[in-house]
Amino acid sequence: MTDIQAAPRRESTEERRRAIAMAARQLIIEKGFEGLRTRDIADRVGINIATLHYHVPSKEALIALVAETIRDEFAEQGRRRPRSHLPPLRRLEMEFEDFRETVEQTPDLVAIFSEMLDRARRDPHVDDRISPIHAFWVRQLEEIFADGVADGTFRANLDPTAQARIVTGALGDFWGRSPNQLSAFDAMAAEIVRGVVRT
Repeated sequence: MTDIQAAPRRESTEERRRAIAMAARQLIIEKGFEGLRTRDIADRVGINIATLHYHVPSKEALIALVAETIRDEFAEQGRRRPRSHLPPLRRLEMEFEDFRETVEQTPDLVAIFSEMLDRARRDPHVDDRISPIHAFWVRQLEEIFADGVADGTFRANLDPTAQARIVTGALGDFWGRSPNQLSAFDAMAAEIVRGVVRT
């Protein structure tokens, strides 16, 4: 009796879309937006152009898909380490720990987020998709600082919005840097904490 071989498993739509997004992300990191070609994405995923366009029919749809994967990865990191029940200082420390982990373990996520933010300054389609992710990050930090002022952990004259932007700007200075430079990051994070805690 002849052995019956199982038919190869077909990728789900979600799996195919993620593969397209990850290929696009890698190409943006390697070549920039100017070097991004749909045929290169299709080749990396192992599909034809028609299939690619079925999933992402336009440049705007591709940008949206890439942004979704960035948002989802950051959100997953937050779900792995819940913190809403923790005091403000610990939540701030966890923001630094999360950033450090991302630089060490998923540098491509840092790189694509940085590329998207840079491109957003010149491309409204990218800005529409990536700016809400950045704005959400700023709001999270604003809440931490506001809560810390309210409970007396942080100095009373701290401006939560300004401090949130200071922190995101300082962290952004480490995007794309080697993990070997993380000792400088640790020193910076410690200095930020010293500057906000009420003495």
